[in-house]
Amino acid sequence: MSNTLNISDKDIIYYIKLSGQVPSLLEAIATRKIITDTAAKEGIKIEPEELQQAADSLRLANRLLKAEDTWEWLEKHHLSLDEFEELAQTNLLSAKLANHLFADKIEPFFYANQLDYSGVVTYEVILDDEDLALEIFYALQEGEITFQEIARQYIQNPEIRRAGGYQGIRPRSDFRPEIAAVVFAATPPQILKPIITPKGVHIIVVEEIIQPQLDEQLRQRIMGDLFTNWLKQQITTVEIVAKLAEDANYQSSKDI
Repeated sequence: MSNTLNISDKDIIYYIKLSGQVPSLLEAIATRKIITDTAAKEGIKIEPEELQQAADSLRLANRLLKAEDTWEWLEKHHLSLDEFEELAQTNLLSAKLANHLFADKIEPFFYANQLDYSGVVTYEVILDDEDLALEIFYALQEGEITFQEIARQYIQNPEIRRAGGYQGIRPRSDFRPEIAAVVFAATPPQILKPIITPKGVHIIVVEEIIQPQLDEQLRQRIMGDLFTNWLKQQITTVEIVAKLAEDANYQSSKDI
């Protein structure tokens, strides 16, 4: 015999309040209203074929390949088929509004902030001793030791140690400002003079600086960033007033 735990709407609201999720939930609701209101004001419409494609994309994103998968997913998330369609419509409306507002602003923004989208290939070792770091730096410059030898000796993480301190391709935002300024001003391949941060003394080899290309993937990323920032600005200009049921004597109903 299985036990049944009945959870009411009031239970859900009460938990949301106690867990401190009300502010983020209200902001999400306000964001949705801003999107729908602005889209209506701008005359943005959704055609039936577009909505069908959006619904198909939503199914694919959630790996709902079969009809039974969709029904199980809807039941798990307490959604009706109409609500699923509304979710797809909201996603599509958001994408169309972002394109409407920012499609012609992507290229100028990219060229004005091109450095922020550059990537760099680096190798790195972090030490605790500045004198030791300087000694190693000069030894590297003189070819008395290789960076791989330093990595094997001073890097604790086994995977990074085996890779010789390789950090992969990293964007400017991955670095502390004082490191980014030096790294992206380097002339690869170049060994940078040790840089001191709260984490320690960094010895960095800049192997390659990768200049960004404004391809479709980067266009979508920039549009998403511009749209997100715009939504945040809109949120700051409105007063969110919520009316939640108040019951000082409410206790969670756990009927088993």
